[in-house]
Amino acid sequence: MRRLGLRARVTAAFAVGALLLSASMALVSYELTRRTLLDERERTVLRAAYYDAAVVRAGLNTENPDAAEALRALDTGTSRRALLYLNDEWYARNADTDRLTAAVPVRLHELVRAGEPAVQRVRVDDQPVMLVGVPLSESASFYEIASLRELEQTFQILALALTAVAIMVAGSGAALGWYATRHGLRPLTAVADAAERIAAGDFTTRLAPDTDPDLNRLSTSFNRMVDELARRIDRDRRFAADVSHELRSPLQTLAAAASVLSRRRENQDERTATASRLVADEIDRFQQLVNGLLDLARSDQPVHREPVDMAALARQACRDRDLPESMVHLDADAPATWQVDQRRVTQVLANLLDNAERYGAGPVSVRLARDGDTGVVEVDDEGPGVPMGDRKAIFDRFVRGRAANYRGGGDGTGLGLALVAQHAAAHGGDASVSDRPEGGARFRITLPGSVS
Repeated sequence: MRRLGLRARVTAAFAVGALLLSASMALVSYELTRRTLLDERERTVLRAAYYDAAVVRAGLNTENPDAAEALRALDTGTSRRALLYLNDEWYARNADTDRLTAAVPVRLHELVRAGEPAVQRVRVDDQPVMLVGVPLSESASFYEIASLRELEQTFQILALALTAVAIMVAGSGAALGWYATRHGLRPLTAVADAAERIAAGDFTTRLAPDTDPDLNRLSTSFNRMVDELARRIDRDRRFAADVSHELRSPLQTLAAAASVLSRRRENQDERTATASRLVADEIDRFQQLVNGLLDLARSDQPVHREPVDMAALARQACRDRDLPESMVHLDADAPATWQVDQRRVTQVLANLLDNAERYGAGPVSVRLARDGDTGVVEVDDEGPGVPMGDRKAIFDRFVRGRAANYRGGGDGTGLGLALVAQHAAAHGGDASVSDRPEGGARFRITLPGSVS
């Protein structure tokens, strides 16, 4: 299961926190409002009920009391209905006496008959009502049923409004969390961008120490680390360049001596001739290694882009190796002229073709294509291919042959593909290898910003 990123977690935390807070406030607000409205409604109903009970009591205090007449004297409107219990009989203003009397709870009726006023919320015809019982005398009790339907609708609207507010607050919390993390992670984004530029070889990248006072220590430590890294890389580069340069003079002397021995090989016995040939081969390989080290030492220099006829450059690389020019293919949508460093790209093509000859049974195709503004160079061979586990390590220094970390055998130096990767990185691209559909390996080099 993929773990959420820091921004997503913080945004979710803000949203959940805002939702919990808003939901709690909504519940408290709803309950307080509900209780206040119910209490106010109950006081209003009680005042009206006691007033109506007084009217009915006055109507019954006659020589010939008429219960129906006493109830008709009430002004209850449409929201209140009156009941009268007199001498063990129920009376109502309308014809729904049985339905209304069935809604009077037995316990409430007993309390009122015992002389205790009572109030209870019940439901009549699935509608909420408030029932008020008022004792009038030992034989008479007055009941008034007040509808709470409008109040219940008010509660529903209030609940919907508070729910909508809670959702909006949660959304606002998520937006605030997203903004806070975006603003808060901006210094870290700057660090990540700087680290990417440094990884691409730009060791002049530094963080502004006054970007954020709270991150001043991070910026200072980061800049100090980059300074130290640049010094170490520069020291290593100078060391490699100095060693390679110092080795050139004795190597040239050895090469001259080996050349003399090679020219006189016909005058040597078989063992001496074999030894001379081995010495000459190793000196040649040693010279290639020194030249490769010097190229690596210079590989971190800035790229000098200029218009280059890539197709002509690739054909020339093939001619230099007695390979047919017909293996160079320029895609229809790819321009012939690219903006690249000619020296670097020449070495890329040379190293890829040499690698295909040494380890891939010979190159079969050189393809020049484009991907947006990125130039793509692909060199195919018909060899055994590169195992999946070796496809990254093969671009490391001194890794040769089919297996990564193999350092014995063969006449290569193990620096060719490393130089290819570094030249591609200097252009802002990369180097990779995959399987050729027809069998063999396909080396792919990307050069961003080289075509338009």
